[in-house]
Amino acid sequence: MTGEDFEQLVNKALENLPIFFKEKLDNVDVVVEEWPSQEIAKGRLLLGLYQGVPKTKRGTGYTLALPDKITIFQGPIELVSRGNKETIKNLVIDTVQHEIAHHFGISDARLKEIKK
Repeated sequence: MTGEDFEQLVNKALENLPIFFKEKLDNVDVVVEEWPSQEIAKGRLLLGLYQGVPKTKRGTGYTLALPDKITIFQGPIELVSRGNKETIKNLVIDTVQHEIAHHFGISDARLKEIKK
């Protein structure tokens, strides 16, 4: 899959977020990278990464801050999906939603509870 096609999947996942989340999503950039660096991955297979201050941790003085960053990693998603286009699409949607949940202060542990 080309990088452009993959980015379109990420953009579509963002467009299809529930209105509630889209309206409250602010000061965050969503980018696509091929692979995470070894420093970031630390031996893990990362599909996405949220870097920033979750909305639940922001105080009243949280102004003029750089945007949070959500990175979606194309290589690992394609690897896990074994190149299946429908699986890639579903993994992109899940990964985008997962990382946006972190932006709203939802932990990995809580996400696992919700999915049960």
